[in-house]
Amino acid sequence: MNTWIKCLTRLITLPLLASSVAMAQAADTEALARDVLYWYDPMYPQQKFDKPGKSPFMDMDLVPRYAEEGGDAASVRIAPGITQNLGMRLATVRRTTISQSVDAVGVLAFDARDVAVVQARSGGFVERVYARAPQDVIAKGAPLADLLIPQWSAAQAEFLALRDLQEPELLAAARQRLRLAGMPAELIARVERSGQVQTVWTVTSPISGVLQALSVREGMTLAAGMSLAQVNGLDPVWLEVAVPEAQAGSLRQGQRVQARLPAFPGKPVEGLIQAVLPQADVQSRTVQVRVELPNPEQRLRPGMTAEVTLSSDEQSVLVVPSEAVIRTGKRTLVMVAESDGRFRPVAVRIGQEAERDTVVTDGLEEGQTVVASGQFLLDSEASLRGIIAADTPPALHEAEGTIVGIDDGMIELAHGPFKSLGMPGMTMPFPVGDPALLTQVKAGERVRVGVSQRDDGLFIERVEKLDEQQAGHGGHEQ
Repeated sequence: MNTWIKCLTRLITLPLLASSVAMAQAADTEALARDVLYWYDPMYPQQKFDKPGKSPFMDMDLVPRYAEEGGDAASVRIAPGITQNLGMRLATVRRTTISQSVDAVGVLAFDARDVAVVQARSGGFVERVYARAPQDVIAKGAPLADLLIPQWSAAQAEFLALRDLQEPELLAAARQRLRLAGMPAELIARVERSGQVQTVWTVTSPISGVLQALSVREGMTLAAGMSLAQVNGLDPVWLEVAVPEAQAGSLRQGQRVQARLPAFPGKPVEGLIQAVLPQADVQSRTVQVRVELPNPEQRLRPGMTAEVTLSSDEQSVLVVPSEAVIRTGKRTLVMVAESDGRFRPVAVRIGQEAERDTVVTDGLEEGQTVVASGQFLLDSEASLRGIIAADTPPALHEAEGTIVGIDDGMIELAHGPFKSLGMPGMTMPFPVGDPALLTQVKAGERVRVGVSQRDDGLFIERVEKLDEQQAGHGGHEQ
């Protein structure tokens, strides 16, 4: 009985073993016939092995990657019917013209260049103060105070005596002494015209604007050079805007600005960027932008807030639909459609988003086709097959500057413009990509730096010391 069972078992087992051996021999024959690049585990495609066997990660056999399938830059081939069933949509990489705009909040301020300070030209007394108070809006030539200056009396009497002698040279010298004594030209003309000594001088505002300070009272004794009043002009006014440093690179002097004030809804005010200030705010990581706004009707009052749109000039860029971009956290990819139903992952660098499109700064060319819908399935399939998109090397942007200080792993640099970034010269701290760079330089040295633009800011990747001759060719920082 036992012998019969053993024979029956052998009759069943031998064909199965023969079939298994035949299948294994066929697989080995196929692997030998085709050029194998490496073996891999589909669950861990990034790990490659130089011979077949069991996966150290999962209880499964390693899978060969054949030469005709490609290596790291290989593509995924999808049958046309499956592509249609997946509902894939394709889009073309196209070139378009965009105008970048930055939205921010600003505060109105006085034009610090349109300021007049009125001072006592000689010692004397205040005889009268006109009905003025700080924050009054006054016109040019508005009287502020009457000053009695006794020491002008003798000089004016001498001038009048010489006038009667008909000696032009002596009269010119006497007139010059009156100017040196501090008398304004209009007072000298009045003395000469009236023939009488004029010791009372009416101080007036040299410009129209806001009376910021009035430091005189009736009966006061004045010393020469004492400040009497300060007036700020109101046309134009400044709009000071804080722009995030990541968006400041596109700003230029002379760019158009539109300001919308809550006090005047529906009535935007147009102006121009007067300056992009050279120092960034370390705490808020913003760059101050000064905008000049016309104010002929004096409606705009310093201290008011405004919603600001800063528009840059139009520029030609490559764009893809935003939905075509795959963000993995470490890099950004798109799936490029090629001929014969093949799709290849490509690493790209992206810029701003414009409506439903995203600007591509590196990695693609105009006219290429990308997957706009279904790309995540293709990316997963590529990962399972061990297909990895080649990294795009980070671009370095160069500028020259002077090291202000080194502290806490950062280099504070007073730098010139980063032209490739469109970033103006300013003073700001930069983190370094390699801590070893901190040991190569010290404060006060002139350097040329190369920075990379990452998601979390600008990082110094290269530092080169400059001698005086090289620094001279680099131009000014501002």
